[in-house]
Amino acid sequence: MIYTVTFNPSLDYIVDVTDFKTGVVNRTTGEKIFAGGKGINVSMVLKNLGMSNTSLGFTAGFTGNEIKRLLAKKGVDTDFIEVEDGISRINVKLRSNEESEINGQGPAITEDNIKKLYEKLDCLKESDVLVLAGSIPDVMPSSMYMDIMKHLEGRGINIVVDATRNLLTNVLPYKPFLIKPNNHELGEIFGVEITDKDDVIKYAKKLQEQGARNVLVSMAGDGAVLVTEDGQEFKANAPKGKLKNSVGAGDSMVAGFVYGYLKSNDYKQAFIYGVCTGSASAFSEELATKPEVEALIDKWDSASN
Repeated sequence: MIYTVTFNPSLDYIVDVTDFKTGVVNRTTGEKIFAGGKGINVSMVLKNLGMSNTSLGFTAGFTGNEIKRLLAKKGVDTDFIEVEDGISRINVKLRSNEESEINGQGPAITEDNIKKLYEKLDCLKESDVLVLAGSIPDVMPSSMYMDIMKHLEGRGINIVVDATRNLLTNVLPYKPFLIKPNNHELGEIFGVEITDKDDVIKYAKKLQEQGARNVLVSMAGDGAVLVTEDGQEFKANAPKGKLKNSVGAGDSMVAGFVYGYLKSNDYKQAFIYGVCTGSASAFSEELATKPEVEALIDKWDSASN
């Protein structure tokens, strides 16, 4: 079974405004509302690919209820913990001459809420997959990912971590199954600028030396790199297509990789699915669907990757 954790889910309110101006009334020309959060994105893409999973995390108030309703409408199973104080956040993305974002705070998660999360995690079994993705709310310990991995150590659970900086590096001693930084995040960890795939491989291997089993690095329009625990190295150029929405592309890559690996038990196939799923989301206004992913896989040119 696959589980994802989103500590601070959101309602993402995306509005289009022609020639936005401050200090006056602006009218939208288009608007959409989605359930948001990196773990939630992974869950939705996995479901789109036909793979059942359960989304965990914390919700609160009427916005939390709407997040659950939207996920249920997509067929995603949820087992969120209800937080009493506050509401699940609303994130506003304004698309006009330039893009602007306003992100909400989220509810006041308590120690008792966190304890309930651990109780749910204790139900995971050997060979289950747990995806930890995204930022940690300020009201929670900054060591949360590391604490979870330490708590689950030795149980045979394959843990995927998609996070930045200390959230990522702190978990490495607990040997995560997969980590997915992008090339900029990888460079930040080591204090260098990384644009070349060979340099990505070099520094990905340094993360393996610190404990990561498999390192998948996204490079936006420049493709991706995978370094595996059995010594394989894969490079890929990005599939060709028109960028429509970069939000969720990295999460989709994680979902595609997990789907591909569980279906084939083969890292190359997992990598191909990861790259094509991430690209399919980038080429769509919404998250990737299975037909969109398979269309890109059918065009995969092994000679150029």
